[in-house]
Amino acid sequence: MKILEIKTLAIPDITVIRFARFRDHRGYFTEHFRRSDFLSRLPFYQNVDFSQANESYSQPGTVRGLHFQWNPFMGKLVRTLSGHMVDLVLDIRKGSPAFGRIIGYDMPAHPEDEFSEWIWVPPGFAHGNVFKEHTAIEYLCTGEYSPGCEAGISPFAQDIDWSLCDPGIRGEFEGIAAGAPLITEKDRNGYSLADWIGKPESDNFVFWGACCRP
Repeated sequence: MKILEIKTLAIPDITVIRFARFRDHRGYFTEHFRRSDFLSRLPFYQNVDFSQANESYSQPGTVRGLHFQWNPFMGKLVRTLSGHMVDLVLDIRKGSPAFGRIIGYDMPAHPEDEFSEWIWVPPGFAHGNVFKEHTAIEYLCTGEYSPGCEAGISPFAQDIDWSLCDPGIRGEFEGIAAGAPLITEKDRNGYSLADWIGKPESDNFVFWGACCRP
């Protein structure tokens, strides 16, 4: 795996891993994951074990999320296979300096690109996506899906703090939201932050100076 760049975002627990594609007249080849490279270069991976892999396809104008899970906790390593995704990450760790703040990261992927990227979203964050094109994504999960131990914050909740989010990304989200976004009623009617932190389950996500621990 040829890792080109590792960077953290406005919320430092969120990590982006850029890796090379090798292109020629036939197309491209890439090695998108190698365990030894992750172990040697990515501190978060020391305590990570992926137990489930998911793939989804979305039409333009789709909004998904903002989802999270406990028992077991679920961290996600996400990449765009083809199309154009904007990834959304909301800090729900009680006591975190960034609690209630959301960031977005632009993640297009097209065959002519020289690189692709993963984004790491650890437990303690609500995760969602906005799709600008017909888009397929893949994500590796550190916990298996557990019905009854998952919930969501509505991406339209009025008490989300967008101050850390790139203004251009926020504008794109608001443009899609102002139209007729493709979204499930479950996601649209998710909790507000205030409603969520009033529930005892919210105590599963507490800031301890590094990510989230029960």
